[in-house]
Amino acid sequence: MRNVILLVSLASALALADESSSGWHRVVGLLQYLEGDYAAAVLEKNADELAEQRGLADEVVAALTELGAEGAPYLPRAKQLQADIAAEASADGVVTACRALVREIVAAKNLSRSPRARPDLEAGKALFAAQCASCHGAEGRADGPAAAAMTPAPANFHDADRMVTLTPYKVFNTTTFGIKGTPMPGFPALSDAERWSVAFFVFSLRQPGCVKPGTPVGLDALATSTDAQLLELVGAEGLACARRELPKPDETSSLAVARAGLEAARGLAAKGDWDGARKAVVDAYLMGLEPIEPTLRARAPKLVEQLEQGFTRTRLAAQNHEGFEPEVTKLLALLADSNAPARGDFWSVFFAALFILLREGFEATIVVGALLAVMKKMGAEAQVKIVHAGWVAALVFGVVAFVFGQSLLAGANREWLETVVALFAVFLLLYAALWLNARANVSAMMTDMRAKMKDALGSGSEVGLFTISFTSVGRETVETALFLQGLAGDSREGVLWGSVAGFILLVGFVVFVRTVGFKLPMKTLFKASTVLLVATAVMLLGKGLHGLQELGVLPIAPMPFFTFAPLGIFPDWLTLTPQLLLAAAPLGWWWWSRQRPAPLPPGAPSTR
Repeated sequence: MRNVILLVSLASALALADESSSGWHRVVGLLQYLEGDYAAAVLEKNADELAEQRGLADEVVAALTELGAEGAPYLPRAKQLQADIAAEASADGVVTACRALVREIVAAKNLSRSPRARPDLEAGKALFAAQCASCHGAEGRADGPAAAAMTPAPANFHDADRMVTLTPYKVFNTTTFGIKGTPMPGFPALSDAERWSVAFFVFSLRQPGCVKPGTPVGLDALATSTDAQLLELVGAEGLACARRELPKPDETSSLAVARAGLEAARGLAAKGDWDGARKAVVDAYLMGLEPIEPTLRARAPKLVEQLEQGFTRTRLAAQNHEGFEPEVTKLLALLADSNAPARGDFWSVFFAALFILLREGFEATIVVGALLAVMKKMGAEAQVKIVHAGWVAALVFGVVAFVFGQSLLAGANREWLETVVALFAVFLLLYAALWLNARANVSAMMTDMRAKMKDALGSGSEVGLFTISFTSVGRETVETALFLQGLAGDSREGVLWGSVAGFILLVGFVVFVRTVGFKLPMKTLFKASTVLLVATAVMLLGKGLHGLQELGVLPIAPMPFFTFAPLGIFPDWLTLTPQLLLAAAPLGWWWWSRQRPAPLPPGAPSTR
């Protein structure tokens, strides 16, 4: 449900931002048509084609004029193009000028020229049959019932000469705006996703079936490349697969979603909608970076840290209405340079998996080891089994997350799950800490301590022990599973053996903590376990509150301090203040208990 809300909110933000960028996309589309068609029109001296080119040049000038002050810097060159085309100037000069102007506008306005999500070729086929076949024909051969009466004739998508200048982005722009002076209308009633689906389907029409997939090509390259350009890159068989088997979402497409969301935020900020801009930044992070964070962090942790810090600064700028544009520009530049890192080999994946297990499992093993030590010291074998059942169940949950994680526990879903579990675990750990502290105080004056403790471990405490063990390990297994899933794409063997090595080390650490704890005096063991549980609760509280900030539930309140994410330390008033209060609470409780009169032994006469 959360993902649906995010998709709706981001779509709304993008729609508002598209109002400001659609004019630029129209200019780029017109220039690309001139770039692709002007040379043939001049060569053939076709009066109708030349008239169409003059009309397109007029439209470029008119569109830039409508953009006002933003379009003014580009008007002189557009008017020069208009004059050159009217004079039927050399094709080389016109084509070069069009191409240069397109590159400059796309870079200056951060225009996204690829779809935000993977196009649906089946949906594109159905839309083509319903909206396009009457002119372009059922198979795209320009032989539809209405084609004979059209001047100029509709495009034949099987004509190699015609397709040599076309890209899906160009077709997308054409279906969006149409071509003035021709029978080609725009289809503004269709959504962006539908127009992209049609545009990509058009390029599959003249390709045979995919037999042998070649080098994967990202959506960005597919959307902005002609068939001839792709042919040079992947060969004939690779071209057929590239046009008929679109790539599944990956780092490249997900980062494109992040860029599109930031562009939406920039448009909203320009309109003065700062709350909308802030939400758009949050959604761009959750839908663009979060889904690929496990994979990206496993390969390039420094890059993920830079991106997360960039998103935080950008969101804070939107929150404070200050310095937003520079932060967006810097973050977009970082995203533009964040190409998918190179895949790792066996040993790099092995050590990465080993390190991930040790890093994510450390705090969980501390809690489980402390609980097992206490249960062993008390001789509560039944409760030992419950603790073991809790962490084993969490590992099973981690396996499920590994198998289905990317589809069920990615992006905002994962962030919500980790945040809720972390905050829930804080209360459970505090409950366990208070219980242990109470048992330690009672043990000082009761000779039948063990019997009393065993009695205290009733069915309610058994449920609590299982839940503490499960949540302490479960939160880490989910995150670990997603990280390992990302690494598995590089080397499944490396992930397998690295995970086995990491698991063995963690089990050894649990045994060590349990053995050392068993050798401690009962009261010391309880006190040490209490400190460990409270410290873990403080750490999880920081992570949970930071998670609420990343989800946009809590605002950001930065302060001068250092960041150490593994221990839940972030430079923010709203996370550090509750952590400090929680950490100080046991000290306050200890001081208050020291001020109270010592309890009388059983049977002692009262002084009252």
